[in-house]
Amino acid sequence: MKKRGPLFALLMSITLLLSGCSSLTVLDPKGPAARTLSDTIIFSIFMMVGILAVVYVLYIYMLVKYRARKSNEGYEPPHDEGSKLLEITWTIIPIIIVIILSVVTVKSTIAVENVPEGYEDQEPLVIYASTSNWKWHFSYPEQGIETVNYVNLPTNRAIEFRMYSYGPITSLWIPQLAGQKYAMSDMVTKINMVADVPGSYMGKNANFSGEGFAHMDFEALAMPAAEFEEWVEDVKANEKDLTEEQFDDLLVTPHVGRMSFSSTHLEFSPPPEDGHHSNGHTDHQDKKQKFPDPATSEEEVEFDGEPNVEPDTSKEDSTHNDHEGH
Repeated sequence: MKKRGPLFALLMSITLLLSGCSSLTVLDPKGPAARTLSDTIIFSIFMMVGILAVVYVLYIYMLVKYRARKSNEGYEPPHDEGSKLLEITWTIIPIIIVIILSVVTVKSTIAVENVPEGYEDQEPLVIYASTSNWKWHFSYPEQGIETVNYVNLPTNRAIEFRMYSYGPITSLWIPQLAGQKYAMSDMVTKINMVADVPGSYMGKNANFSGEGFAHMDFEALAMPAAEFEEWVEDVKANEKDLTEEQFDDLLVTPHVGRMSFSSTHLEFSPPPEDGHHSNGHTDHQDKKQKFPDPATSEEEVEFDGEPNVEPDTSKEDSTHNDHEGH
């Protein structure tokens, strides 16, 4: 039983860890970027399993071969100064493992940072994804519409998310479509992805950003291009324009439901990037300073919409979320 102890402990550890995973969505990719990441994870797991298998086989072999027996009582092995061959071997093997993993990781990172293979000649759909405590704003400059807390995507088209924040550092992550990347207040970061399978995928904020962090899940709905265009036309025809006053109210409203607008906030509150608007960085900083975190606001905010959660006017934790991400 003692010989099987380490193996039993390993099996129990894996069982307990996996019992907390309802679904490993990162291993169920629905796009080329996510598929690259999934393949890299699986390759790394197989490398780890191979290394563990060799280690445990050698471990069990040594235990069995050199265990104490009645037939060899009093046996003392001969003095050995060491083996240069063995020392070189167990030094070179880890180096080879690190090199293999490094090459695979670098290639995967380069692949997911660029437009997915096969879509290089396609004009990407640009979506600005900004966050304010604790909600997501998705702006479509090409279509001239904006959504809150949900994003619709056309399938088989390159998507370029441009991310920034009106508060603490957040992180956009749609596990089945791409990896995660941070959204910060003073710069724009980008994620390239393609959804090649229609469906509803969960998106989230992967970086802790305060008490409302748990409410920052959103739906990413991938649909055929024709359905996407129909949805865009429906939003333009049936939703109101987003005014600067409404957007200012929205920034300081802690939690809202899904919302749609037939215009974007990019004109009066541009992202903090060079080249989009000459005054984009200054305007963004002014907006961020003018509208602090809801938890530190001294006035109750009324939003001209229908949020699904009442604004949080509690002062009990007024200092817990003082933009620690900046």
